[in-house]
Amino acid sequence: MIKFFKNFRKDEAGAVTVDWVVLTAAVAALAGVVYTSIQSGASDLTTSTGSFLALQAPT
Repeated sequence: MIKFFKNFRKDEAGAVTVDWVVLTAAVAALAGVVYTSIQSGASDLTTSTGSFLALQAPT
């Protein structure tokens, strides 16, 4: 039984999967932060552009 636990502790199979899961979660969190920070500016720009275009007379 002790040999089993020693082998289990030394086995690194699957460690790469854990690294990728953590890395993917960090990228997803960063994307959420970036989206939140630019959302209001993009919305204001869209509103301003729509207002400008609505005031333009067709030629």
